[in-house]
Amino acid sequence: MVWRGLTGRAAIAIEPLAGTLFFSLLTWGVVWRAQHVEPSLIVLSPIFALGALAFMVYLIAVMVAPIRAYWHTFKPIYRVDGYVRYRGPDVSSEDESTGYVAVLFEDRGLACEWECFGKACLPELTLAAFVEFSAYGGIHAIDGKPTGILPDDELPTLAIGIASRH
Repeated sequence: MVWRGLTGRAAIAIEPLAGTLFFSLLTWGVVWRAQHVEPSLIVLSPIFALGALAFMVYLIAVMVAPIRAYWHTFKPIYRVDGYVRYRGPDVSSEDESTGYVAVLFEDRGLACEWECFGKACLPELTLAAFVEFSAYGGIHAIDGKPTGILPDDELPTLAIGIASRH
């Protein structure tokens, strides 16, 4: 799933990669030409170098999140026979926060907690459950029932058309 998202984002990143290469070659070409033929052309090279730098920043911005998500897939998925705790927001919560959901061990020690965002505040509730979760991805399943973090079906090729699905 994450690999497919990474490759889809890499397909989008072809544009900034091509821009980076094109403007880098323009910069190199202007500098080379200025050394051999026309010295006054050298003033254009910083403009093209800034264009190459801008496309490089764009490329990095496009690829950071999916690469980070991909590296998180090498971290373990935990299964805990313990509790799921819901609680409302506190003073350290973000403005739009609706509270927190946490996985607790059987001795009610905290395993992991995530801040939630939605329309209604979470109730103060603790339920016994068999929970599957990852620190990065959240709770994948509670008592064997998927939570919706991971899609049930296969993603389309390069994730094209996923935004229109409900």
